[in-house]
Parts: sequence; C-alpha cells; structure tokens
Amino acid sequence: MHLQQRPVIVMICVEEAQKRILDSVRPLGVETVNLLDAMGRVIGEDVHAGRAIPAWDNSAMDGYALRAVDTAGASPQHPVYLEVIETIPAGSVPSKRIGPGQAARIMTGAPMPEGADAVVMLEDCHQDAGRVAILVEAVDGRHIRRMGDDVPLGEEILSRGDTIRPADIGLLASLGRSTVPVHRRPLVAVVATGSELTEIDEAPSPGKIVGSNRYTLAALVGECGAIPLLLGIAQDRREDLAAAFRNAMQADLIVSAGGVSGGDFDLVKDIMQAEGNRLFFWQVAMKPGKPLAFGALGEVPIVGLPGNPASSMVCFEQFVRPAILKMLGHGNFFRRTVLARLSEGIEKKRGFRHFVPAQLRRDADGCIVAMAGKLGAGMIKSMVRANGLIIIPEETEAVGAGETVTVQVLDDSLDRCPEPGY
Repeated sequence: MHLQQRPVIVMICVEEAQKRILDSVRPLGVETVNLLDAMGRVIGEDVHAGRAIPAWDNSAMDGYALRAVDTAGASPQHPVYLEVIETIPAGSVPSKRIGPGQAARIMTGAPMPEGADAVVMLEDCHQDAGRVAILVEAVDGRHIRRMGDDVPLGEEILSRGDTIRPADIGLLASLGRSTVPVHRRPLVAVVATGSELTEIDEAPSPGKIVGSNRYTLAALVGECGAIPLLLGIAQDRREDLAAAFRNAMQADLIVSAGGVSGGDFDLVKDIMQAEGNRLFFWQVAMKPGKPLAFGALGEVPIVGLPGNPASSMVCFEQFVRPAILKMLGHGNFFRRTVLARLSEGIEKKRGFRHFVPAQLRRDADGCIVAMAGKLGAGMIKSMVRANGLIIIPEETEAVGAGETVTVQVLDDSLDRCPEPGY
C-alpha cells in the first residue's frame, strides 16, 4: 500500500476525503485463475489472440460449396446442374477439390473445400441422383466466413483494466484460454466495535443490541467483489480494540464500524494514533457520516465508519466501495448519478452535504424521487427501502417539491423493466 503521512484535519469535504483514501490504495497484484472464476474480475494484463477465429474458411450456411463461375445464368426456370462429389459435415475435413462442374454438400461451420469460392443455400438448390440443380447465380465469397474474420491472429482482445463479462468468457474459451490473469481480490477485514453489541444468535439483554453492522458491511464488501473477513465484536476497551485490530492487519483493507465519535468510549481514533499507526483525517462535512476516520494500522489502510447503520452504509458507498474497486483494478470507482424530480420538500442544515435514502423510479417525464422513510443515522429500514441517495449540497438549506435533485443510484432496479420495451 502507498500510505503517506498527512496531518489530521478536522471536518474536510467529501471530495477531499475520497481523494485521500483513493490516493492511499493501489490495484493489487495479478494472479491466474480458472476461466469461470474470472467472471466479473479485472484483467491484469493485455490479452492477445493465440489463434484466429474462425481458424479456417468455413461455410456460413447449410448448402453447396461450388465455383461461382459455374452457376452463371442459373434460375428456377434454367437451373444449372453440378456433380456432387462429397458431403462435408461440420467437424470433418474436405477430402476432394472442387473442379469445374462440381459441388460439395456442406454444413454450417464445415471447412470450405479447395477450389470452391461460394456457397449456395439449400433453399436455392435441388439435389437428385448424384447431382444438384442450382437455382440462383452464386456470388464469389457469399456465405463464406473467412479465416480471422472475427478475430485475427495476434489481435488484442482484452486490455488491462477491462472487466470480464460473459461474452469475454466465451471468447477466451474459443481461443483455448482456460486460465486468465486478473487482479487479486482484496481481503477486507470487518470489525464491529461497541460493548453494547451481542452476537447474532444471542438474545440481547437489556441495554444490548445485535451487532448487525458487520454483516451489512461484509455483504457490501462481497457485493463489490472483494473477500470479507468477518471478525468478532471488539468491546470498548483499549486492549480489546488493539487485539481485534492486530488480527485485522492480515487483510489488505480494514473497515470498522463504531467508536469514531467524540465520546469517552470512542477509542478507534486512539488506536489509529498509537505508535506505528497513523490517523490521516477525522470528520467529514456530511450527514449522515460526519465522524468518519481514516488512517493506517502499520501499512494496512483502515476506514473507521460511524456505528449507526445508515451512517455506516452511506459512508461505505462514498469511501470504501471506491477504494475496493480501485484495489480490484477497476478504472471507474463511483456509483452513477441521475437527475430526478423531488416529490416532497426537504430541509437541512447548512455546511453539510446530505445523503438522503430515497426511492427512485421512472415515469413518463423522466425520474422521480421520494424519501425512503424517516431520516436518521440510526434508521436501517430507510436504507432497506432505498435504491438511491438524494444528494443535497452543503450550502443548500431546502429543496422544494418538484425541484430537480441529483440522486446516487445504489442498485440496478432502475435498469430493469416489467416489459421488454421493444
């Protein structure tokens, strides 16, 4: 990791926080994986075709391979008759050369025989007793797929940084590539902090809550394409936190939830500032998510997210997801945004960028957006209902119903339709 010491700055803007985090991570090294395991991964080097596709001239139709010159003047009223000297199924090799007045019955994908320069479709022929009646004039080169027409030998088929899609898998398979060089998936340690947290299968006693954040964050890490390392709950004691973070240092990136506010038991920042560690910044001018901390434990970057569910999820989207995508080798790190009409007014405090959980949908006039539920850093249900985040700039105090706002899209629900649309 490329981690630089920076002074701690109180209350930096969202873009500065994003830049500092992204500047501190690099794409991970390249590993070779099996072809199907490469789906969705990022190619770590340029890939060139080791063979041509097609590998030989072949027929694009079921029909007859022949010399176009032999069909001059052919029509349904005046067919041209040719001798059929061979049948060439797909997967076989022609054994005879086509000479004047000859043809070979050929199937789609079969190699073209020597001497033939065209194929006439079965629909335009009639075979009888060892010969075939050609009912149309053939055209030189028609219905022939030439060697390398699709992929020439040596062509660059994938470039470093490309994300592998299903079609790429098929192309790589066609080229005989059973393995693929891809950027390594980062191991991301997820640590939940808080003496009030219990395990998922424990009945919470008075004053306790289930430590659900780490499951949410682990799911988000996996959705990005990284490998979540779900660690235990660290109590609000310095020795417990230090032990948990030492265990987390086996990872490429550490994400913690809780313990970054200004309370007496918020000790994550203290651990970041211990000998050998670094705290690069604390607090971002955003809501929810103001008490965000970023630093390093040794050389391993750590993002300390707030403990409230909505805060941790919003901050993950703005800061952790981009870092993971960069480590995976991607060139584009951020969720897309769209413009939408606001269905209800929203008021906010100046000086903070607000990220409001929202329900985004299309209508006849474009996109319309509404709040997904009650506002609040601790409201998890609003995030469950949300497929976007309304982004309200720092100096804006209110936006009214009908105004246009920017919405960060959180999933692909806007890309799906109930009907084909064609």
